[in-house]
Amino acid sequence: MCRNIRPLYHFEPPVTDDEVRAASLQFVRKVSGFTRPSAANQAAFDRAVVEVAEVVDRLLGSLTTNAPAKNREAEAAKARARASKRYAGRPESA
Repeated sequence: MCRNIRPLYHFEPPVTDDEVRAASLQFVRKVSGFTRPSAANQAAFDRAVVEVAEVVDRLLGSLTTNAPAKNREAEAAKARARASKRYAGRPESA
């Protein structure tokens, strides 16, 4: 999975439209291979981002769970701890 795409489901506070769009943009960038599409491909690229965001909204709206919502800050802290463990001892990039 693309490291820049974060889980969006079941967080408190709930996911925003901007977060869904950002994840959709990252997904379309990943599968298309374009960071910035050419003018000839821009319309198709933008349409794909909108369509992916719509599908994500429908998906998140249809999922159910009985578990308590996850706290964004606590999950971010866990991710930072995992990353610092994973990258401990690696030399800095120049």
